[in-house]
Amino acid sequence: MLTRSRRIWDVIDHRVTDEHLVLNRRRLLAGLGLGSALAVLPGRPRAAEELTAPELYPGSRNPAYVLDRPLTDETIATTYNNFYEFGSSKNIVDAAQALTIRPWLVTIDGMVETPQELDLEAIVRRLPIEERLYRHRCVEAWSMDVPWSGFPLKALLDLARPLGSAQYVRFETFLNPDEAPEQLQSWYPWPYVEGLTVAEAANELAFIATGMYGKPLKKQNGAPIRLVTPWKYGFKSIKSIRRITLTDQRPVSYWEELGPSEYGFWANVNPDVPHPRWSQAYERPLGDFSSVPTRLFNGYAEQVAGLYAELEGEELYK
Repeated sequence: MLTRSRRIWDVIDHRVTDEHLVLNRRRLLAGLGLGSALAVLPGRPRAAEELTAPELYPGSRNPAYVLDRPLTDETIATTYNNFYEFGSSKNIVDAAQALTIRPWLVTIDGMVETPQELDLEAIVRRLPIEERLYRHRCVEAWSMDVPWSGFPLKALLDLARPLGSAQYVRFETFLNPDEAPEQLQSWYPWPYVEGLTVAEAANELAFIATGMYGKPLKKQNGAPIRLVTPWKYGFKSIKSIRRITLTDQRPVSYWEELGPSEYGFWANVNPDVPHPRWSQAYERPLGDFSSVPTRLFNGYAEQVAGLYAELEGEELYK
């Protein structure tokens, strides 16, 4: 069991806000169109059919990961979303419901001893689910505080036994323009790709989320499986993962390829390094009209600063 002394930012945990708003089914069907509406079986909503092992959530709360400010209201966190496969606005909830998330296979390959192709349901029943409270900081200077459910990234990678020669972990999301029409736009480098070093992936904070707010992930939040790296800007936390590849070549991430002058491989949070078009010194918590100072590594410097001690000359903060 993980034990440690309380850190300066640790406080008594907060209760998770109970869900008090659910998706309006009529609005959902209208947003999906007739074809998707017909796919819903009479008397049994499609969303209910696609839930994966809901009885496993939220999992035991891990007391090592708590917050010093209240959790973001669930309604806000599940309706204000970036998911460019479904549109460039924050209002992609309806469009994202077109994504089929069950069955969902995750491939782990590359520089591993035992490549794996695993069904998500097999994964969540094999790896113990726990709940962690994490800060989330978007590069756009808004933030939220979320109760994620899932398991350490390292635990998932260990199923395939990575080789010692692997240096990076490359993540790739789904590619299905029939369900995600923005993937038809040729100027975007689909599918969405992200990457970490093996050392980052093995860090205690690197987390695979399959749930939030005590339930399986909603589609707009990256269902059914996403990465969470709370010391980095949010675009690093790739959604709807299909493939994880161990490699000795540094991956070129989606936003790095799209805008290399603004977005890099590392993307660690730093209030003293502005984005080319705005300051990163402050952030706006969702649901709050005020702003608060941004923290180095989003407040997780104690756990991750050592990862970058010998990387002088690297652009670690974009």
